[in-house]
Amino acid sequence: MTRRWLVSGQVQGVGFRYFVLREATGLGLGGWTRNLPDGQVEVVAAGDPERLDRLRGALQRGPRHARVAGVEETQISDEPGGFKSFDIR
Repeated sequence: MTRRWLVSGQVQGVGFRYFVLREATGLGLGGWTRNLPDGQVEVVAAGDPERLDRLRGALQRGPRHARVAGVEETQISDEPGGFKSFDIR
């Protein structure tokens, strides 16, 4: 299963992508995260639904200096061949 999140609020310049990398890697998920020009952070992750739910909880919380205003979630098609790791783009 693969999910995509758009995280809004004060989420750039506060270590959010590195926080996502640590959380996703710790959960054994594959995928990636990146900053978007509009100030949001995009996260795409694939794995077990329960672990994806746990990542969503972490995204809603964020790192200490972040202020998460919203997390928009969509389920997307799985990446052909899957993800080998979790990366920052």
